[in-house]
Amino acid sequence: MDQLDKRILQILQHNGKLQNNELAQLVSLSPSPCLRRVKQLEDDGVIEKYVALLNPQKINLGLTVFARIWLKEQDEKTVNAFVDAIQDMDEVVECQLMAGDCDFFLRIVVADLDAYRKFQIHRLNRITSIQNVKTEIPLQTIKHTTALPIEK
Repeated sequence: MDQLDKRILQILQHNGKLQNNELAQLVSLSPSPCLRRVKQLEDDGVIEKYVALLNPQKINLGLTVFARIWLKEQDEKTVNAFVDAIQDMDEVVECQLMAGDCDFFLRIVVADLDAYRKFQIHRLNRITSIQNVKTEIPLQTIKHTTALPIEK
């Protein structure tokens, strides 16, 4: 991957809807070579997919909480049971297997605190492999980005 590919990626991370002609102009290429480069980045799996990023407040999902999860055991069966259960929970938008104090770290998006309480009681706490859940409620989002830091 050369500097031109990196520049294309930087631009597309901030506007994936950009038309090829506009992208080509921004990276000082003609449209055909630019399109070939983007297609190659897609084929190589560098660009996985294109999505629309939604404003959570505009769709009544104004609360993000973080939950630290401890499992009853760390054996394969227990971990897999948890992972399988989480896959079907749309409120869980990110799940990380952790090294350290807790077993998993979740980012959960819901309408409000009452919606989270209901989610935790009726869905999360019903996962039998969970021993303990500690919820962290952020007071303010200081930085949130989907753009990865690409070397220049």
